[in-house]
Amino acid sequence: MRLIAAVFSETLGIDDSLVTDDLTYNSIKEWDSVAHMALIAAFEEEYNIMLETEDIIDMSSFFKVKEILAKYGVNS
Repeated sequence: MRLIAAVFSETLGIDDSLVTDDLTYNSIKEWDSVAHMALIAAFEEEYNIMLETEDIIDMSSFFKVKEILAKYGVNS
């Protein structure tokens, strides 16, 4: 199982150094609404989980993503 940051950087096609707790949705062009759904699909596939709609909407930063995925037993 890959780290959350690795799934993030690979799915968005960005350098690992950009994936910090300060990274927020729409703060970079690579993380738009289409990429957000690609991230959701990648998380669900990688960690064999099904995210709730409310959690998908709440994933507004990398920090928040880690917090939400922890609820599903996924650790960074």
